[in-house]
Parts: sequence; structure tokens; C-alpha cells
Amino acid sequence: MTDTASRPTANENYLLINAFATQARSPLVAITRRITDCGCNLAETRVAAIGSDVSVLVLALGPWDAIAKLESALSRLEREEQLRLVHFRTGPKPSQTNLLPYVVEVVAADKPGILFQIAEFFQQHGISIEQLQSTRYRAMQTGADMFSAQITVGIPANTHIAALRDDFLEFCDGLNLDAIMDPMKY
Repeated sequence: MTDTASRPTANENYLLINAFATQARSPLVAITRRITDCGCNLAETRVAAIGSDVSVLVLALGPWDAIAKLESALSRLEREEQLRLVHFRTGPKPSQTNLLPYVVEVVAADKPGILFQIAEFFQQHGISIEQLQSTRYRAMQTGADMFSAQITVGIPANTHIAALRDDFLEFCDGLNLDAIMDPMKY
């Protein structure tokens, strides 16, 4: 008897693609067109305008031959559309049913190392960062440089949430960061 649960089906091949271009030439349409033309589907997509460029991060899903065709099409696309592309084979995100999704928001006067210190705090507590967006901006009234981050974390279900929240808020107070940590609302 073979264990078919651990063996992927023919349609479970994944290609992670990151494309970069200037704002005026966003690579979203070109990338998604090639994915569709090659017989693949989108498992996940993220688009972000960062600086003067746009980053498109896509997880394509399809049969092995369609993924191979997509890999060839991406090489041509990079040359023809003058995109910067990185792509490689990967797998699906492992199911993590023991993680509780929480949203963390942080605002502070900007100074070097804030994001590093926040990421290190979560890593030391065995908490995964699932999504993160941070930015630097000027405060409207004072003109001070500010830092803002929105982070989705996965907290292991056996974690004492009240103690973790207290530790995190104490950590933030020590760095003079305004922060909240709340369960994700769907």
C-alpha cells in the first residue's frame, strides 16, 4: 500500500515569480497573461508600489508541463518587456492549523533598526511573520520622520496570549513605539 497523501498530483506544481518594473510599466498584466496562456492558474498574488518601481509577486500553479512552458515564457517576457524577473519552483504553503492570526500595528518616530528589533522579538518568541508592510513618512503637523508597520503574525495556539501581549507592549514601550496587537477579524 502506497501513501498517496504525501505525493503531489500532476496539477500541484508551483512556480514563485517576482517581477519588477517602473510604475508606468507595471508587470501585473504581462505576468498574469503569460500564466493564463501557459495553462496555469494563480494561487496567490501580491502587488506593491515601492519607490519608483512596482513589484509583483505571484505563485503560479499548474501541471508540470504548463509550469515548464511558463518558465520558458518568462525568459522571453523578461527580454521583451524589459522586466527584472526572479522565478523558481516551490511548493504549497504548509497547513498550519495550530497558529492564531493576529494583527500588529506599530507607529513611531523613525530611527534605524525598528523593523529589525520587531522581527527579532517575534522570532525569539517562536512567532511567524505571515505578512508585513512598513513605510516611512513625514508627520503632517510636525514634519518629523515617522515609521509605520502593519504585520500579520501566526501565534502558536499553546501560547499564553495575555503574557505575550504584555511582553510585546513592554518591549514597544522600551523603544518608544506605539503598538497594538489584536486578533485578526475576518
